[in-house]
Amino acid sequence: MFDVHSHLLPGIDDGSPDYATSLEMARAYVDQGVECVACTPHILPGLYHNSGPQIRQAVAALQTRLDDAGIALKLVTGADNHIVPDFTAGLKRGHLLALAGSAYVLVEPPHHVAPQRLEELFFNILLAGYLPVLTHPERLSWIESKYDVVERLAARGVWMQITAGSLLGRFGRRPRYWAERMLGEGIVHILATDAHNMTSRPPDLLDGRLQAERLVGAAEAQHLVVTRPQGAVLNKLPKALPLPQPGVATMELCEHDGPAQTSSPGTRGGLGQRMRRLFS
Repeated sequence: MFDVHSHLLPGIDDGSPDYATSLEMARAYVDQGVECVACTPHILPGLYHNSGPQIRQAVAALQTRLDDAGIALKLVTGADNHIVPDFTAGLKRGHLLALAGSAYVLVEPPHHVAPQRLEELFFNILLAGYLPVLTHPERLSWIESKYDVVERLAARGVWMQITAGSLLGRFGRRPRYWAERMLGEGIVHILATDAHNMTSRPPDLLDGRLQAERLVGAAEAQHLVVTRPQGAVLNKLPKALPLPQPGVATMELCEHDGPAQTSSPGTRGGLGQRMRRLFS
């Protein structure tokens, strides 16, 4: 398996605090059958002043530690790139980082405020020759009011990455609902851990994969944690990789909630009834 969103690097953001924790996390990855992890620390002006060259050096140093410890885990570079006005310029000059030097780039919007002109930003990234991967949309507090935007982005070629912990209920019922819904509707490309530590946010890709299998089947779960993330790391063209397939989650929601209610084009399931149950 391949995890393309992980805060494994020690002491660089709010992820692993030290090498001991990073080594423990790395062993947990190997025990689950993960063979490659993209180290993707935050690049967030004003809070996490990381940069491409700094991250590359940190990845090389941690890889040496893993090799010396006999931990068979391959690391590649990347970043949890927060939205900034000069995003594409930052990518081109190497301050922001794509995954393993590929065209695939993680993009994290603000969690609590939907940015203006979000679709224009993603269009500009695509126009510059990159493939943006929207990170954990199911955990955004504004997804209810802007789900149509998420759907349009997916339809126009933006990849969606949800978090394994969301499927496992680590972030509560609301993110789990949206993760299951997006999987069921066939608009999720990658499942990743966004691991930060060994306690509250551990490497849990295997558990997430097993939960995804229940919703979309073994073949699509394989694509979520192997085929597509590996393809991104290897910089394969999107058209050479399988499209996400809808699963049973949408059907289950419709069965539980009665007749489907549509909030926007392409949206399925009794959202209003489901959300009232979640927050009642």
